[in-house]
Amino acid sequence: MTHKKPHLPENICLVCQRPYTWRKKWERDWPQVKYCSERCKRQSKKPVSLG
Repeated sequence: MTHKKPHLPENICLVCQRPYTWRKKWERDWPQVKYCSERCKRQSKKPVSLG
């Protein structure tokens, strides 16, 4: 049984600038969620090198 969930809130990832939707595991701290994935979270910690 599949169904769409168009009513879920979205945020924009600070690293990749892509939208991501609310997940049950983020229920308690949704306002503090800033990254779409652990990969983006790790990437934000790296210093940006000026080439």
